Amino acid sequence: MTDDSPGLAAAQHAHWQRTYDAHPEMYGQEPSAPARHAAAVFRAAGARDVLELGAGHGRDALYFAREGFTVRATDFSATGLEQLRAAAGEQGVADRVTTAVHDVREPLPQPDGSADAVFAHMLLCMALSTEEIKALAAEVRRVLRPGGVFVYTVRHTGDAHYGAGTAHGDDIYEHGGFAVHFFPRALVDDLAEGWSLDEVHAFEEGDLPRRLWRVTQTLPRRGSRPGRR
Repeated sequence: MTDDSPGLAAAQHAHWQRTYDAHPEMYGQEPSAPARHAAAVFRAAGARDVLELGAGHGRDALYFAREGFTVRATDFSATGLEQLRAAAGEQGVADRVTTAVHDVREPLPQPDGSADAVFAHMLLCMALSTEEIKALAAEVRRVLRPGGVFVYTVRHTGDAHYGAGTAHGDDIYEHGGFAVHFFPRALVDDLAEGWSLDEVHAFEEGDLPRRLWRVTQTLPRRGSRPGRR
């Protein structure tokens, strides 16, 4: 990233706060396709406790709760999380949802080995440097129990907005006020080092459309060896 990375982070935080204020439920109430996939994967793995990073106003966190999971939802937008908590009460799942305002550039507010599963839809591809992304992946590994599953999605370098807009370095481009770190495939492989990389699924979302990867990887149980399927 550029030397102005703290300034970019602050600008993005303010931009998302304004966006959630102006557009409550901006992504709608229906869960994302990756969340539906993740719920099935988590259930098959026997997961009960889900940590969602970058939960926003909560369409996916609320879906996980309705599916019977206990959900810890984090986001750096207090406005988004306020909307999430209100919706949880309206949907009768407030007892299964807790929230925490958190910037993923800082250590995760979870004890070691306290989550069965972690979900992050387009969080890792926000305005984070490569080193910050790797540090976050290490934190996810820390908070997962052995055998835990991590499902995340990222926009990649095949996306139409890659190389467009304002360049901030480190494959980060800002378009329409939103800064995105577009992932090369090598970064996905780097983040899977020491994990079992179960799937890298290419898909499209939205009107552009955005081009993304949905990545599913599992933390090996003690005594087992990581690998790729």
